[in-house]
Amino acid sequence: MVSHTVPKFTGLILISGEDSPGVSAALFDALSPFSITLIDLEQVVIRGRLILTALISLDPAHCDAIEEDLDQLAKKLGLDLAIDFQDSPSDAALELSERDKAHVVALSTQLKPRALAKATAEITRSGANIDRIHRTATYPLTAIEFEISFAPKSTSVAQLRRNLAEVSLAENIDIAVEAGGLRRKSKRIVMLDMDSTLIQQEVIDLLARKAGVEASVAAITESAMRGELDFSQSLIARVAQLKGLSEAAIQEVAAEIVLTPGARTLIRTLHRLGHKVGVVSGGFLNVIEPLLKELEIDFYRANTLEIQGGELTGLTTGAIIDRAAKAIALKEFAAQEGVPLDQSVAIGDGANDLDMIEAAGLGIAFNAKPAVQAAADSAVNSPYLDSVLYLIGISRDEIEKADLE
Repeated sequence: MVSHTVPKFTGLILISGEDSPGVSAALFDALSPFSITLIDLEQVVIRGRLILTALISLDPAHCDAIEEDLDQLAKKLGLDLAIDFQDSPSDAALELSERDKAHVVALSTQLKPRALAKATAEITRSGANIDRIHRTATYPLTAIEFEISFAPKSTSVAQLRRNLAEVSLAENIDIAVEAGGLRRKSKRIVMLDMDSTLIQQEVIDLLARKAGVEASVAAITESAMRGELDFSQSLIARVAQLKGLSEAAIQEVAAEIVLTPGARTLIRTLHRLGHKVGVVSGGFLNVIEPLLKELEIDFYRANTLEIQGGELTGLTTGAIIDRAAKAIALKEFAAQEGVPLDQSVAIGDGANDLDMIEAAGLGIAFNAKPAVQAAADSAVNSPYLDSVLYLIGISRDEIEKADLE
C-alpha cells in the first residue's frame, strides 16, 4: 500500500503590487534557508500588476523568522504582503485531494459579469469549489477557464453540464464542462461534420444551383426537416434531381467552397499538438476530397456520386453516410488511432450529427439547431471554428506557438 503524507502545517503567502523582473526569484531566495516544501504556486500579471501566491508546508517554529524575512523583502521591492499560517487537519486535506476535478470554460465575444456570476453561482450550488480561474484567450473571443473540484457524493459533471446549459442559453454565452485529470492533455481524435461546420456551405445546394434545380432540392430539404423524410430518403431524392449534371460542375463547386473562419487554425493546431482530425460527411467525396487532402485530414468518409459518360446519374454508390454511419465512423476512427472513445471530440450542426455527438467523449454543437444544442455536451455559437480549441483545454498561447512551429 502506498502511503500519502499530508502536510499538517502550512503557510499561504500572497504578494501583490507593481510587477518587476526578479520577484519570483527573490521570493524563492528568501525561502531557501528554511526547511520548507512548496505545495502550490500561482502567478498572474495583468496590466503590469502582479499577484503571486505560494502555499508551503513548514515547521511551525520557523513562522516568525519566515514572516520577518518576507516582510523585509516586500518592503525592499515595494510590494504588499499577506501571510496566513495554519494547522491543516490531515483528514480535510486528504478529502480535498480526493475530490473529483473538472474544467468549465466560458466563451463569448462580450463576456459580461452577470453571465459569470450566474455560472459561478451554479458551480457553487452543485457542491463544487472553484480552485482556479484563468483566461485562456482574449481574441477573437474571450475564454475564461474554471478549474473546479467536487466534494464526494456531490453533483456529477453531467448534472453540472446540464445546469450550466441553462445559464448558457439565458446569458447567450458558450459554456463547456469536461472532467479533469491528465487525460485532458493526452492524445485525442476530433471528428468534424463537413457542411455548415468545416465549410460554410451545403454542397448539395451548390450542385443544385449548377443543375438549375435549387428550388426543388430546397423543397425536399424542408420536407425532411418537417420529419416527413429521413436523411437517407431525402439524400436519394435530392441526388436524383442532379441527374444529367456535367461532371465538370463538380470541380466548379469544389472551387466555390469556403472554409469556416478558424478551420485551418483548428486543424493545424490539433495536428501540431499531436491530435488527429477526421471528417465524416453526408455530402459527396467527389467534391470535397481534394480539400480534405489539402488540409491533411487523417480520416474521412462521405457519400459518392455515381458518374457515367461524364454526367451524374442521379444515384450514389456504396452505403449512404447517414446519422448512424457517422457514429460508426467515429468509433472506427478511434479504434484506428488506438484512442479511447471518451478521448474523442465530435463537432456538428445538424440532426444527422446527433449519434456521433452523443457517442463522443465531448460532443460540441457548432452554430447548431436547438435540438442539437440540447443533446450536445457543449455548444459554440460564434463564427470561429477554432474556438472549439478553448473548450478542450488549448489556450491562445498554445495556438500561436503551434503556428510558429
